[in-house]
Formats: sequence, structure tokens, C-alpha cells
Amino acid sequence: MADVVTIQPDDVLIVVDVQNDFCPGGNLAVPDGDAVVPIINRVARSFARIVLTQDWHPAGHGSFASSHAGKAPFETMAMPYGEQILWPDHCVQATDGAAFHPDLDIPHAELVIRKGYRRAIDSYSAFFENDHTTPTGLAGYLRERGVGRVFAAGLALDFCVRYSVEDAIACGFETVLIDNACRAIDNAGSLAAARASFAAKGVTVIESAQIGE
Repeated sequence: MADVVTIQPDDVLIVVDVQNDFCPGGNLAVPDGDAVVPIINRVARSFARIVLTQDWHPAGHGSFASSHAGKAPFETMAMPYGEQILWPDHCVQATDGAAFHPDLDIPHAELVIRKGYRRAIDSYSAFFENDHTTPTGLAGYLRERGVGRVFAAGLALDFCVRYSVEDAIACGFETVLIDNACRAIDNAGSLAAARASFAAKGVTVIESAQIGE
């Protein structure tokens, strides 16, 4: 039987981008994305500290394929900050697609980090924009709140969850991925690359059943 993980008062759960556009029927639907909602709702009851992230793009964002003549979704393009996958328009500010999934039930979440709101740069991670330099402020917030360990769940495992987890490690936090509380896009081998990265960086990977009520 897998080890039971005891949640401590200084642990935080980061719930990444559980938004309508990343769930079935959304503009950038992650396969089976809505399946994470009941799992995350249950797990969240064990945490006193929870942070939600929310993709929050202006219309015409630079990561949208529609912003570049002749480009199609999932093509790549060189940006000043590096190679960028071009996405369908998604999570546009104040649209239903940008809203949290209606069944997400975490009323005690203490902070919402909005990301991707600068038109010229995408932002996968909860901690840094895609230049890997510009901070969201989350690391400082967590340090000032005395957080010792970060747990991560949400959408999509191989993009926004992955980069949030990697940056949590880089910022010095012990980091745990709740694997079955995530789903992946799996574009061009991105899921295998994410799992290899987790193993190389020392991310602890657990299942939600290891967390007690």
C-alpha cells in the first residue's frame, strides 16, 4: 500500500487553471479535464492553504494562433522570450471560458493568481512568466506566509502544471504532484517530457488516495 501523506498546517495546494476553456467543450479542452474537479474538491478539504491560478488573456494575445497571419493552432513560433506554441484563443478575460469550472468548490482558497494577462508574453507557470525571469509574486507570498511544502494539481499536467511544479522546486519549495488530480494535453511528446522532468528534478509524485481526509 502506498504511503499515507499527512498534510501539515504550512502546506499549500496550488490548483492550476481548472477553467471552462480547459474542460470538455472549451476552446482548448484537455481530454477528460473535468474529471479532476471532484478529486481536487476532495483533496482541498485537507488543506488550510490553497492558491488558485487562472489563465487571463486579453483578446488578441500573442500566444494565440489567430494573432499571427498564416499560423494555425499548435504550430510553434519564435518569440523574444523563446519558442512559443500557438494556441486557439482561450481564457479571454471576463469570458465564460476564463471562468473556473462551475463545480470547483474551494471556498476557502486564499489567493487567485491571474497569469498571461500581458499581451506580449505567455505565462504557464504560477511562479514566472515564460521568460522564466518575470515573477508573478507567488514565491514571495508563500515565503512570507511560512509555506514549507507545495502540492500541485490541475490542468494541463504537461504545460501549466509542469512549469509551476518545476518553478516551485527552483524557488526552494519541497514539491509534490498529485498525479491523478491532473490531466494532460500531450502535444508532440509533452507528457513524456514532463514526467522525465519530474523524475530528474526530484518531484514527489503521489495519488490523491494517499492524502487522508
